[in-house]
Amino acid sequence: MASEPFRIGLTRDFLDDSGKIRFGAIGLELLDEAPGVEWNYLPVDERKLRPETIRGYDALWVLGSSVTANTLDGADRLAIVARYGVGYDAVDVDALTRHGVILTITPEGVRRPMATTNLTLLLALAHRLFDQDRLTRAGGWSRKHEVMGVGLTGKTLGMIGFGNIAREFVRIAKPLDMRIVAADPAFNAEAATELNVERVELDDLLRQSDFVVVACSLSPATRGLLSRERIGLMKPTAYLISTARGPIVDQAALAEALRDHRIAGAGMDVYETEPIDPNDPLLALDNVIATPHALGWTDEWAYLSGQSACRAMLDVAAGRVPPNVVNREAIETPPFQAKLRRYREEEAAGR
Repeated sequence: MASEPFRIGLTRDFLDDSGKIRFGAIGLELLDEAPGVEWNYLPVDERKLRPETIRGYDALWVLGSSVTANTLDGADRLAIVARYGVGYDAVDVDALTRHGVILTITPEGVRRPMATTNLTLLLALAHRLFDQDRLTRAGGWSRKHEVMGVGLTGKTLGMIGFGNIAREFVRIAKPLDMRIVAADPAFNAEAATELNVERVELDDLLRQSDFVVVACSLSPATRGLLSRERIGLMKPTAYLISTARGPIVDQAALAEALRDHRIAGAGMDVYETEPIDPNDPLLALDNVIATPHALGWTDEWAYLSGQSACRAMLDVAAGRVPPNVVNREAIETPPFQAKLRRYREEEAAGR
């Protein structure tokens, strides 16, 4: 008797209101061309996935939906949750590990788009792009001297976090001739030497930097990392760029510092609560550039992230461990190893 196909379920938030994929090409041809693999969208669009919704799937491809311990109740068949992106704060990683389910992310897809997102905000803030735009539209041509920008040569760029995205950003920012410092408990000294990046403690970074970029992941250790006190360490001429996860920054304290001009400005792509309330005090300030957690969304991001997630799921379907596994301790658990053996046997039998 023929074995069952490897079944993949995509969360329905991949679709727009018309039923089309929000992001264009995301690599689905890889799944279409794979023998013995079936995929479809989950039957309902849920913020928190329920057990009955994911029942019968070997793999979940997740955009924004939450995967909780309750989600996994009875999900003995599930082997992989492939996250479209690199953040996984909406996924209960420990619960996945207990159930023998691996979690993968897609750093290949976000590394360059998020690095250029940081560069976009850096340049827009330094050249006061939005101020210049507003002045021009208001007929203020004769007052353009009032919106002078900030030269970057010799200025200090501070990276909070020195992971893949931060290092890619440093590479593309090198021609700007800035001094670059970084604070990260898992500091990569070899990469720092290659990129001429100085290691400093976080408080010193905040005191020294002209531009501070939040590029660390959200964890219990980084939640609220940029507190009122730490924001108070920044120079009054400094700018903050936040593109990682909103809860890393005390948003109310940041809004007050910007309102009182205790720092010069901010570029924000992420917020403590998303979507951000249109009446949030942060959005009333003219020294803030605000984007809807989507500035890095490009066709490059969409396709490379999609390909990465598809290949991870197809690796598991073939009985292989994919790259970019978050909870590597789940790999050796008996439930996951049993699933891999079954997939290998089915693959060898020509599923």
